[in-house]
Amino acid sequence: MKIFQNITYLSTIAVCCLLFSTSCDYLNKKPDNLLTSEMLWDTRANAESYLYQIYGYVQTPADDYTVLGASDETSCSVQDVNVRKMISGNWNPQSGYWQEYWNGSYAAIRQSFVFEENIVKMPDDIISQELKDQYVAEVRFLRGWFYWKLLRQYGPFVKLTGTLSLNDDYNNYPRTPFDECVAYINELMDQAAAVLPPIWNSSANYGRPTRGACYAVKSQVMLLAASPLWNGNPAFANFKNHDGTALAPLQYNSNKWRDAADAAKAVIDLPGTNYKLFTNLDEGDATFDPYLSVRNVFLTNWNNEIIFSTNMAGTWQWGLEKRAAPGPGGFNMQNATQNVVDAYYTRDGKDIDDDPTYTEIGFAGTDDPEEYGKSRDGVNRGYITGNSNMYVNREPRFYAHIQYNGKPVLPAPTSDDRNLFSSAGNQDGRGRAEFYYSGKSGVGVNNNGDITGYCVLKNVSPASNIYFDDVPYRPYIHIRLAEIYLNYAEALNEADPGNPDILKYINLVRQRAGIPDLEDVYPAVVGNQDEMRKWIIRERQVELAFEGDRYFTLIRRLMMGNPDVQTIYRMNTIEDDGGQGFAFTNFNKRILLQNRFWHDKMYLFPIYQDDLDKNTALVPNPGW
Repeated sequence: MKIFQNITYLSTIAVCCLLFSTSCDYLNKKPDNLLTSEMLWDTRANAESYLYQIYGYVQTPADDYTVLGASDETSCSVQDVNVRKMISGNWNPQSGYWQEYWNGSYAAIRQSFVFEENIVKMPDDIISQELKDQYVAEVRFLRGWFYWKLLRQYGPFVKLTGTLSLNDDYNNYPRTPFDECVAYINELMDQAAAVLPPIWNSSANYGRPTRGACYAVKSQVMLLAASPLWNGNPAFANFKNHDGTALAPLQYNSNKWRDAADAAKAVIDLPGTNYKLFTNLDEGDATFDPYLSVRNVFLTNWNNEIIFSTNMAGTWQWGLEKRAAPGPGGFNMQNATQNVVDAYYTRDGKDIDDDPTYTEIGFAGTDDPEEYGKSRDGVNRGYITGNSNMYVNREPRFYAHIQYNGKPVLPAPTSDDRNLFSSAGNQDGRGRAEFYYSGKSGVGVNNNGDITGYCVLKNVSPASNIYFDDVPYRPYIHIRLAEIYLNYAEALNEADPGNPDILKYINLVRQRAGIPDLEDVYPAVVGNQDEMRKWIIRERQVELAFEGDRYFTLIRRLMMGNPDVQTIYRMNTIEDDGGQGFAFTNFNKRILLQNRFWHDKMYLFPIYQDDLDKNTALVPNPGW
């Protein structure tokens, strides 16, 4: 059951409330409770509609800056989109890029207070006390969720603890210091966790937060608080409210790493849950298959790796696959970079520069007879004859996540459908993607010189028929267990570098991906904090690729200014095949795509100038 579908039975009053709540700035507006009436709280159906309206503000960022080109893992081929302006430095407090995250979060926070104030007044014969307690816990989780999203993007937020009246002076609401913001989010999550169950026993409740989701948000918040951006960052020395109140902690506190490790371990050890890393064995297969395991974790509804998801039937699935799919069925606009392609390991779990078997010379002469090259149900799971050796003997996540030149397309179920993606000379029923100049996904066909030679394949379903816009439903995963394992390993490496749990949880992720344990490949990591940190960040880059994590990892780790992060490479997509099909060497050469702009003020988003003008207590972020 898709519990958060578009709800058509909202009362007129509730609809008006929604319209008003999204039309103004975050403070200077009539409070939502003045737009309600007794009618809204007369029935359980109307009250629940209001709750689901708050859930509707939870973003499914399948197309925002974090996955569409703000970090080194992707580039957007459409030149006028906001993320392209962002990475060129063409933005300021009046640009309003992604301002809906600020306004939408505060609209949801206001409505959460309205709901909480009114649901408790409803008679027990209309809605039971037990259900009222549950719903209050849900809106407290949601309130904490929206504050968490504000904190991660903008830094210290304006903390509201109730609805505002028309007589409130909005200029009396300054920003709250960072550590107090962290404590408030954790308090809300603890309050919600005390009521919510470890798991939901009915699919009708999937998509609602659980106790585990509350703890998982705390893990994310505490990891941010421990990281260099907010743990004694001298760049924030003058980041203060008008009264001199410091908004950022200026002293490094090593205990924050221990707190972050404990927060992640609390999720892992939470009693009553059934969390586990998903594998294809969970779907009834007799033999473990790392390719299917890392691919289908995003395609199998409500699997046990999911900690929090949005179960909304909407356009995100269609939009994601259309953006990510190669032409002519897809838009060919969510392009993986050569940077992230190079980050994926070889099948032996090594960096490509460390594996003597890796070569970029020549092309595969025969289909790989081993497991990664086999086809199953018409879907090729690895490299094939004629693929560049650059794509040979890579790890399973590479084949599950990256659409490269000559790789058979995934979202086309039949041979005839796949042939639609290939030129006449290449039509063999496999639909091999053509990213070279005159290919069906090429620069010459798309009239765009910024295609990298790759598309993002992660989260794309083989059951789709993207050419005919047929995309199956699945939930959008906000938090999954693999992230928590990596949160724990990262924090523990900073707090207790020799702890054996670091390798234990990194290796659980690697084992599911079908590659050797880290210490078997790189023995020097054992007890070496700096080396371990490097490989933990790499593991995040690969395992959590295209999920939004890479951008925020680089932000909180103060790594965005590194030249290798801002120097973006692609394949030589302006090269044509010369009638050779895919086997021409000039395509498979790294060329510079972009030298992206970076200024350290961009570690935090600018607050919209209109909001700064309307609330004089609101100080701008440093540098903006």
